[in-house]
Amino acid sequence: MTNSVTVRRRRLRLGAIAAAITALTAGLIGATSANAEKPTAPPDHAVTAMEQVAAMQPGWNVGNTLDAFGGDTGGETAWGNPLITEELLQTIKAEGYNSIRLPVAWDYEHTGPAPDYTISSERMERVAQVVDWAIANDLQVMVNIHDQMFTKELPDDRENVLAKFNSMWTQIAERFKDYPSELSFESINEPQFPTDTANQDAHTATLNVNFYETVRATGGKNADRLLVLPTWVTNSEQPHLDALKATIDELDDDMIAATVHFYGFYPFSVNVAGVTTYDEATQQDLENTFQRTNDTFVDNGVPVIVGEWGVLGYDYTRGTVPNSPQYGELLKFFQATAHQAVEEQLTLMLWDAGSYLNRHTLEWRDPLLKAYMDSGFTTLSGTASFDSIYLEKAGTIADESLTLNRNGLDFEGLWQGDTALTEGADYTVSGDTLTLTAAALTRLAGDRAYGTNATIEARFSDGLPWAIHIITYDKAQLSDASGTMDGEPWSGWEPCNSSCFAIPTEFNGDQIATMEAKYADGTNAGPHDWTAYKEFWATYRPDYDAGTISLTPDFFNAVRDDEPVTLTFHFWGGGTIDYTVTKTGTTVTGTNP
Repeated sequence: MTNSVTVRRRRLRLGAIAAAITALTAGLIGATSANAEKPTAPPDHAVTAMEQVAAMQPGWNVGNTLDAFGGDTGGETAWGNPLITEELLQTIKAEGYNSIRLPVAWDYEHTGPAPDYTISSERMERVAQVVDWAIANDLQVMVNIHDQMFTKELPDDRENVLAKFNSMWTQIAERFKDYPSELSFESINEPQFPTDTANQDAHTATLNVNFYETVRATGGKNADRLLVLPTWVTNSEQPHLDALKATIDELDDDMIAATVHFYGFYPFSVNVAGVTTYDEATQQDLENTFQRTNDTFVDNGVPVIVGEWGVLGYDYTRGTVPNSPQYGELLKFFQATAHQAVEEQLTLMLWDAGSYLNRHTLEWRDPLLKAYMDSGFTTLSGTASFDSIYLEKAGTIADESLTLNRNGLDFEGLWQGDTALTEGADYTVSGDTLTLTAAALTRLAGDRAYGTNATIEARFSDGLPWAIHIITYDKAQLSDASGTMDGEPWSGWEPCNSSCFAIPTEFNGDQIATMEAKYADGTNAGPHDWTAYKEFWATYRPDYDAGTISLTPDFFNAVRDDEPVTLTFHFWGGGTIDYTVTKTGTTVTGTNP
């Protein structure tokens, strides 16, 4: 990565802006320090769109909150998050964020019927309250229309959809027309038009232009407020970038930014098709996406906000988050994304629906992952080819090697807590190959109980240390089972319970990397039939505490009756294990060959 980044850096034409962004994002780790002095909002004098967007780095989404609907509080708590408080926004600011994206559902129970489509005063003032809190706490805030349902009908009901869309934006813009420049507006979240995919870019342009003209017409500070326009479904493929660039060129307004979303290489992001590590394809997808976005917009004077980013499979409700994908590989992705965004001058806004910051306690669910995100904005920390060494319990311990990813840093040795391991006796380094000796591994494994026996750190000249876990395992054991699927409606978000088929499993310290599913003739079985490797959680769910691997209704709904399916479970330590399942109606049998 470092070589391509170096070449890319030479090509940037807006070096002064890159320097500004680097300065703005410096020192994110420890941003709570009283000595941290970063410009976090547009200065009082007139600024460019580029300067304002740079000052928003990094940003955070208040996801699944004001964009939710239903429930007793106008939808705000309906999807599991508490009410937004000023303390929440103060926490976000103290954690180093300089902006929030505020997704808002204005439709549903909040907007009246035609022809006026009046937004309720309760909804409008609740949004204003949150905006006021954000600005008072030195956070820029980007407000959008997050409702996609009614705008999807644009191809078939153009007049009514635009009447509603324009009315909503007129009311929003009038309410906030006197607000300072710390407030920006985003046209619409992820516009999509399922009934007319051939003209999706044109329909997106229609919404964007109507939004632009409606907001600017309200005057006041909306005359030069930053307005943010998405691509079709905020997609970053070149044709959609080009279509949005054409719209922005036609509007010829210096206070416009573009927005896309980024959730990484899809097979990596959801753990499907066997992509369980931050491999070359995943890295290349990141670099290519951010580079073409920079080339299309930033290098032509249009700033870019990545309005949502993260990993699709990262959901705290799952209980086994690191399996989508493997935990150390997840850390690599998060820091690399932040780093690449700075290199390509893109402002990131983390999509957080409760998986990262626990809004009930105002604490990060995973402080180490947060640290890697922060590190990426300033220093690309050193890593290794993997974060674990698996030792078979019954086997003879031998030397084990990992490859160092120095990322331009110097390797400074291994530590266990405050104790430095001894080079030569405990480990050797040859080029980028780090080898732990059998003697050191024997000592670290101790009594060789199943699971993690010890954790050591590879330290580098800068950035975060890389944890390496010494794990003892035996090959997992899967038992025969039979059961009846209950046939109840299944959303895919629910716990398995009786909706799933559970395979009794003794994991013996090991963990699943991925699962294949094939019929006897070798063809792929189950959902995503373009690959034998199935999607984690959507089709299979390991529960290491309960000792089960559950297969979901989504998996069996895509499996033919009375045809045995061979499942091949890939484990990080113990290779592969085959298991056969057969569905007959609602009855499932599983056997261990």
